[in-house]
Amino acid sequence: MRTKKILLGLALIMFIMPSVVWAAGQQEADKEIVLKWPTIWVGADSKAPMVKALVDEFNEMYDGKYQVDIEENPDYDAYRNKLNAQISAGVVPDLFVFNVSQTSFAFYEGDLLMDFSEDLDSDWGDNFVEGSIAGATIDGETKSVPFEIAVTPVWYNMDIFNAAGVDEVPTTYDEFFDACDKIKAAGFIPTSQMTGGTNAWTSMLWFSHIAAAIGGPDVWEKDITDPVFVQAAEILLKMYSDGNTSKDAIGGDAGVSGGHFLAGRSAMFINGPWYIGRVKSEAEAVYNATTIASAPGSEFSGAQIGFPQSNLAAAATDDPRKKEATVAFMQWMTKPENVKKISFDSGALFAVGYTVDENEEVDALQGKFMNAINDASFINTHFQYNYTSDVVAEFGQALAKMALGQATPEEFVEQIANKID
Repeated sequence: MRTKKILLGLALIMFIMPSVVWAAGQQEADKEIVLKWPTIWVGADSKAPMVKALVDEFNEMYDGKYQVDIEENPDYDAYRNKLNAQISAGVVPDLFVFNVSQTSFAFYEGDLLMDFSEDLDSDWGDNFVEGSIAGATIDGETKSVPFEIAVTPVWYNMDIFNAAGVDEVPTTYDEFFDACDKIKAAGFIPTSQMTGGTNAWTSMLWFSHIAAAIGGPDVWEKDITDPVFVQAAEILLKMYSDGNTSKDAIGGDAGVSGGHFLAGRSAMFINGPWYIGRVKSEAEAVYNATTIASAPGSEFSGAQIGFPQSNLAAAATDDPRKKEATVAFMQWMTKPENVKKISFDSGALFAVGYTVDENEEVDALQGKFMNAINDASFINTHFQYNYTSDVVAEFGQALAKMALGQATPEEFVEQIANKID
C-alpha cells in the first residue's frame, strides 16, 4: 500500500511538472522587455522634446510588451568618452547613438553589436536615402542604422556684418580678414572658436573647411604634414590672432563657442542643422539675422563639409524577444513620418527620406541648409571623420599650443602626425 502511494505521488508529480514548467516559460515569454537607452538627445539638445515624445508613444503602443527607458547624458563629450570606454571593455548598452568616425566603426569588430543587415534587406531598407545603408555596412554587416546626417556651413550673423559696414559674406580669405577688422572695429567678435572638448569641434570644422578650400575634394588622402594642412593651420592661427576670436576660445568648449553666437557677440560660427532649433528658441534675433554659406574659397571654392553624423546601434543578444523589441524600436525611430517630426521640430537632417506636403512649411534656415547641399561645388568630410579619437583629441591640444604661440603651424601638424604614428 505504501509503495502504491509513493508511485501514485511520483506519477502525480510527473503530471504536474510539465504544467509548472510550461507556466513558468509562459510567464517569461509574457514578461515585458525593457531596453535601456543612454542618449545625448536630452536637455538643451534641439531633438530632445520630439525624441522623448516618440519614445513615450512607442512605450504606450507596446505597453506590457516592450519598454524603452531613456538614460539622460546631456554632456556630449562625457557620453562619448563613457561609450568608448564601455565598448572597449565589452560592455554594450541595449541601445545607443554614436557619432560616425574611424573610432566608432571599430565598434563593429567582434560580436558585440547587433547586425541589422537581414532586417534592412526588406521594406524597412527602402526608408533610407540611397547609399546611407552601404555607408553603414562593413564586410557585409550593418551593425548600426544610419540616422542623422549633417552639413556644417558657416553661419553668418548679417546684423553684425551690416553694423560693421560689410554687405556680403566673404568669398576669399583676403575679404574674410578685411571683414574681421571691420567687425572688431564695430565692437564684435569675428569668429567663434574652441580648443576644448574631446574634438575642438568648432575650430576642427573651420580647419576642415580651410583644408578643403586649399586641397580640394581629395584633401584627406594627403598626409597630414602636406603643405595643404600647414597652410590651413596658418589661416586658422590667424583666426586666433589679433582679436579675431574670443579670449576664452583657448580651452573653451562648445558652450563657449556657441554661447558667443547665441548671445549675438560673434559674427561667424560653424555648426550643423541640429542647432537650428536651439537658436530659434533661445536667440530669435540671431536666428532671424543668420544666413549660411560655404567658407571662403582658396584654390577651390563653394565646398561644404558634410558627413553621416549619428547612427543608432544596439547590443547583440541571443534572446529572440529582445532582438524583436530592438528591431521594433529601430524601425519606429526611422519611420519616415517620425523622422519628419524630429526634423521639423529641430531642423536636423536625416538619412531617412520623407515627403513634405504642399501645405507644410519647412523652417527657413533648414531650407537654407538643404540649398547648401544642393549648391555645393563638392561635399567633403571633416578631420574628425578621417582620424581616430586619440588623434582628434590631439588636434585640440596642438591647436591650443599654436594659439598660445608655443608652436608654429608646421609644428602643429607635426604634433598631430606624431600621434598618428
